[in-house]
Amino acid sequence: QVQLVESGGGLVQAGGSLRLSCAASGSILSINNMGWYRETSGNRRELVAGITTGGRTNYDDSVKGRFIISRDDAKKTAYLKMNSLKPENTAVYYCTADRILIRDQAMGAKELFDYWGQGTQVTVSS
Repeated sequence: QVQLVESGGGLVQAGGSLRLSCAASGSILSINNMGWYRETSGNRRELVAGITTGGRTNYDDSVKGRFIISRDDAKKTAYLKMNSLKPENTAVYYCTADRILIRDQAMGAKELFDYWGQGTQVTVSS
């Protein structure tokens, strides 16, 4: 019913920048929360940044001042601009969307929770 597709990952040198995009598709009326997580070497996913429908943002301390999360609700897309990248930022980055309101033929609308994209690899070389 809903798909999240990330793009923009790749290989970059330390100090460089990347911009990740997360495009949501489906019969979406609105998305409340969107965010970016990274998967660590221990297969644990950590929140990198989140943004609410009102534009309120939160960041992991390690990326504050370097990463910027934003969203374009008309395009149903979230972005993560990553600046001053460090080798320790290397990870698979996942987009998430929560409290997604979609059109529903039977009910008119219904709310879905906790969707994830497939992930995009970011590699920062020293």
